[in-house]
Amino acid sequence: MKIAVLVSGRGTNLQAIIDACENGYIPGKVVCVISNIENAYALERAKRHNIPNFAISHKNYKNREDFEKELIKKLEEYQPDLICLAGFMRILSPYFVNCYKYKIMNIHPALLPAFKGLYGEKVHQAVIESGVKFSGCTVHFVTEEVDSGPIIIQRIVPVEDDDTPETLAERVLKEEHIAYPMAIRLFAEGRLKIEGKRVKILF
Repeated sequence: MKIAVLVSGRGTNLQAIIDACENGYIPGKVVCVISNIENAYALERAKRHNIPNFAISHKNYKNREDFEKELIKKLEEYQPDLICLAGFMRILSPYFVNCYKYKIMNIHPALLPAFKGLYGEKVHQAVIESGVKFSGCTVHFVTEEVDSGPIIIQRIVPVEDDDTPETLAERVLKEEHIAYPMAIRLFAEGRLKIEGKRVKILF
């Protein structure tokens, strides 16, 4: 299975995906990495593993449509079976999403449907302020509505009384690195069945 990864930052989830492909946990390979940030460290990670990598800055295009056309053009060169968003800080248009319907996954650092539309430390700050006792991460298929696609996997962590956004983020991130490869593996094995808003895992 061919995987493309879109990323904007450090790329720790990208690294988890690459490692899982290289050790055989995921029956597939990352065929390209694209970042909208030219100096994103994720691109350096891709280079270390000899994975084709590209910076396509949204700032170089007059609108989202032109930016996404360039993304699609580059993706089509590699014909991915699955596109993984790994900290990709751009909202994708309905047109883009429907070009790859149920072939785009995202990971969100909270338990959806709670805390939709937030990212980075803002999510963890909101979680702490809300008083909930548990947080975690969610891997889901991407649909037209942000953070609202069918949920594939969730992993849970406790929210401690003395947590800061940084300490909670660190705890959640460890679970992200488990959940994302797990979801990709299930997809690669053909074990995900979408029924409306639900994803059934086939055994």
